[in-house]
Order: sequence, then C-alpha cells, then structure tokens
Amino acid sequence: MTGPAEAGPEAPATDATELITRLVASGRTVACAESLTGGLLAATLVDVPGASNAFLGGIVAYATELKRALVDVDAHLLEERGPVDPEVAEQLADHVRTLCAVDGRPADLGIGTTGVAGPDPQDGHAPGTVFVGIASPRGIRSVRLTLAGDRADVRRSTVARALAEALAELDEIGARAAE
Repeated sequence: MTGPAEAGPEAPATDATELITRLVASGRTVACAESLTGGLLAATLVDVPGASNAFLGGIVAYATELKRALVDVDAHLLEERGPVDPEVAEQLADHVRTLCAVDGRPADLGIGTTGVAGPDPQDGHAPGTVFVGIASPRGIRSVRLTLAGDRADVRRSTVARALAEALAELDEIGARAAE
C-alpha cells in the first residue's frame, strides 16, 4: 500500500535475475497476467538467461473484455468496479497460475498487473493508480501503488514493484517451508 521501492533503472533487471535464479534453485515456476504493463513484466523476466526453466508464460489482457474472456476475471466485478481494482489484480494473478499450467501443474507464483498508466484518468482513477496481484499456494493478495511519472515511468515502476513483491512472496513461502 505504498509506492515502489527505491529503484534505479537496473533494479528490475537485478530483481528479475534474482527471481529467476531463486525459482530455478527451488524448482518453482512463475506466470503473469498483465494489463497496464502490456508484456513488459514478461519481457523483463525472459531477458534473464535460463528464464525458460522457471517462467511458464504470460497473458497480456489489455482490453477489459479480454480480462474476462482470457483470464476469467469475474464479469460482474469488471462491470461493477472496472479493471482498476485490487480484486481484479488478485484474480489476474490467481487465474494465470492455472491457465499457464504445464502437465497439469499450475505455476507456483502468479503475478497480475492492472491500473492506469496515463496520461488521462480511467474510470475515475488518476494516472499512476496501480494494483499488483500476487498468488501462490500460500494465498492471494494485492498491493496498491500510487506512482508518479509518465506512462513509461509508471509501467517500469510497476514491473519493479511486481518483481519485489514476487521476491517477498518467495521469502514467505520459504519461511513457511522452514517451519
């Protein structure tokens, strides 16, 4: 419920490398469903050598109707609240785990992004209003971000925060496994 972690331009690449490295080492996988990031999260992950050992795939559902049709986000939710909503981010993250299952095994970690990159408001939400969803066997959650900058800044900051949240989720999964 805060803004993005302090991050320079290299932070997303560093976090992506750490995420892929940790997923591969633990035998875990990740998938993502993106709206406002438009594939930037997936591209950042696949820039990492060896990503194919952990990144299963992603869905870019930029249009609201595709969030329902491709990712099975609840139609009533989309109609009542619109796509810029924490529960939409959670459903994106949760449903993509199953949609990107390989041999019947869902992704261990799902990431969803939705929000307003700008420059104009959308459905009453100011530019920079973003929700990142994280889903794992441990549960589903979302984080609200209020980001500054132009479209590119908002998208990059969203990717940086999504990667940071994914790493935090892996920490929690690891802590639970160690108990």
